[in-house]
Amino acid sequence: MVSSVDVNGTSVFSPSGDHLGHIAHLMIDKASGQIGYAVMAFGGFLGLGQDETPVPWRKLRFDTNLGGYVTDITRDQLSNAPKPPANWSESHEWRKQSYDYYGQGYYW
Repeated sequence: MVSSVDVNGTSVFSPSGDHLGHIAHLMIDKASGQIGYAVMAFGGFLGLGQDETPVPWRKLRFDTNLGGYVTDITRDQLSNAPKPPANWSESHEWRKQSYDYYGQGYYW
């Protein structure tokens, strides 16, 4: 088990070890208590100009050697991800669209 406080800020890497970004925060489904997705921050320089996009939690696995999460999501996928609507945190349709974009299939 790990506290969400310890997950926030954790680096995310590609399978080859390239740094892609970090976990900004987690989104937890109120009804089920399951992690819906991680909001990943990427791009920018020294925190300026960063973008954020939700990624399915199942697309991340923790690597103890790297001390961070590894994903098969590419930089291009992150950059080209559909932009969220204003109500993205409450939108089940947006969650489905995000899961479909990363090929995960929606499970709620």
